[in-house]
Amino acid sequence: MTSRLRLAAAAMLATTALSFGPAALAEPARPECVAPAQPGGGFDLTCRLAQTALTDSGALKAPLRISYMPGGVGAVAYNNIITQRPGEAGTIVAFSGGSLLNLAQGKFGKYSVDDVRWLAAVGADYGVAMVREDSPYKDLKGLMAALKEDPSKIVLGGGGSVGSQDWMKAALTAKAAGVDYKRMRYVAFEGGGEVLTALRGGHIQVQMGDASEAAQALESGAPVRVLAVYSKKRLPGRLSSAPTAIEQGFEIDWPIIRGFYVGPKVSDADYQWWVSAFSKAMSAPGYAALQQQRGLFPFDMVGAELDRFVKERTKAYGELVTAFGLVK
Repeated sequence: MTSRLRLAAAAMLATTALSFGPAALAEPARPECVAPAQPGGGFDLTCRLAQTALTDSGALKAPLRISYMPGGVGAVAYNNIITQRPGEAGTIVAFSGGSLLNLAQGKFGKYSVDDVRWLAAVGADYGVAMVREDSPYKDLKGLMAALKEDPSKIVLGGGGSVGSQDWMKAALTAKAAGVDYKRMRYVAFEGGGEVLTALRGGHIQVQMGDASEAAQALESGAPVRVLAVYSKKRLPGRLSSAPTAIEQGFEIDWPIIRGFYVGPKVSDADYQWWVSAFSKAMSAPGYAALQQQRGLFPFDMVGAELDRFVKERTKAYGELVTAFGLVK
């Protein structure tokens, strides 16, 4: 069953529950989306996508207000919701794949992936390996062969230090090439824009970035080539011709999901109301366009299915951070 069909089915089931269920399933008062960062970043984008999609689809009648709680790629908000606002039915909090990676590294304090209720994923970005257009590496196999021959000659760059998502993509690339991650040359930058500038200037040979960044660079005419997308299947749109790492023989899959959770003491009835609301929003005709406008690719998941995915993904991240020596 496709994700769209699953969402449609979830919406029908939830609508049935709304029709015959108790009054507790009414829309929560003063709905709020917490973006655990300063305005303008990825968490803000996630909340604004929900704000538009829930309103346009009619799933939410009241305006969804957005508030900001920066700190620790979501750590401050995670702790606040669990300890101070665990039962607020109208509050949803944005999270990302980076949040899950930090959870796996123990950066959210004493709390784990089991301490909130995972609600909905509204889209995803994916990792990419990108080079200059005039690079001698024409595909991922060529890069892997060069890395294996002499990792000291290839500088990988990314928007984050050791343990970040871009660093993890670089470490996975080295591992797939048969190279000890400790031997790879990795340079950290403040963000994707700085990495692209370094790539174009020849200061690094490979950018470990995101598909949305790559699509934007290609759209603007930047002289770059995407060697591989780190996804299970090829992506739509501008990157449809870019092969996945998997189809080139390397098992690297790095989805960067964006979504929401609610507090641990939110009732089943209120949780199911949000599941129904997101299912309806994601099934609306204009939803795919809203994702695309925000640089996201299809990744629509709600309720128990998302809960399983998040916990499986965080466990896999935990195994990786242990293997790469990021936790004692």
